[in-house]
Amino acid sequence: MDMKKYAAEAIGTFWLTFAGCGSAVIAAGFPQVGIGLVGVSLAFGLSVVTMAYAIGHISGCHLNPAVTVGLAAGGRFPAGQILPYIIAQVVGAIVAAAVLYAIASGAPGFDLAKGFASNGYDAHSPGQYSMVACFITEVVMTMMFLFIIMGATHGKAPAGFAPLAIGLTLVMIHLVSIPVTNTSVNPARSTGPALFVGGWALAQLWMFWVAPLIGGVLGGTVYRWLSDEPTGVVAGVKTA
Repeated sequence: MDMKKYAAEAIGTFWLTFAGCGSAVIAAGFPQVGIGLVGVSLAFGLSVVTMAYAIGHISGCHLNPAVTVGLAAGGRFPAGQILPYIIAQVVGAIVAAAVLYAIASGAPGFDLAKGFASNGYDAHSPGQYSMVACFITEVVMTMMFLFIIMGATHGKAPAGFAPLAIGLTLVMIHLVSIPVTNTSVNPARSTGPALFVGGWALAQLWMFWVAPLIGGVLGGTVYRWLSDEPTGVVAGVKTA
C-alpha cells in the first residue's frame, strides 16, 4: 500500500532529523564530552544506515526530497510519487524538530537564537561563507550524494552494502560542509528546524530547497547517462 510507503518515509525522515539535528543541538558542544563535528557527521550518516535497513524494503528509504527527485531524474522512481513522498518527508522532519524542541528547551540556557541546527549562509553560515559558496557547496554535495546512491543501488552493485555506502557518504558530506552551511543536502531536514527558528532561517530556507534539488537532478541524470542499466534498487527495493 502506498500509505505504508509514505508512513515509512515520514518515520525515517523523523529519525534522520531528530538524530542528526539532535546530536548537534544536544550533544555537539556538551561541556567536556561534546561529540563535535565528527560526532554530528556520524549521527547523520548512522541515521540513514539504520533506517535503510529498517524501511528500505518498504519505501526505498529516501528520507530526502532531493533524493526522491534525483532518483526520478535518474529513471529509478515514478514521477507521480514525488509529491506524496516529499510531503511525508517534510511532515516527518517537522515532527522531529517539534520533539527535539520539547526536549532541548528543557535545559537551562536553551536559546533558539543559537540556531537550533538550522542551515544558513553569509552571517548565518558557521564559517561565515558567502551565499555563492554555500550554494555551490549544496549543489555539489547533493549531486555527489545522488551519484553514489545511484551507483550503490545499481543492479550490478554488491548486494546488501548500499545502506553502508550511502550512510558513509553522508558522513563525508557533513565532515566537509558543516562549516559552510551546517550541511543540508536535504530540504526536509532544513525545513523542520527553520520553522522553529523563524526569521533568518526561514528567509534563507529557499537555498536549502533549490540547491539540493538542482544537485539531486544533476547527480541522478549524470549517473543515468553513465550507467548501462538505469534500473536498480534502493536499500534492497526495486525502484523501476
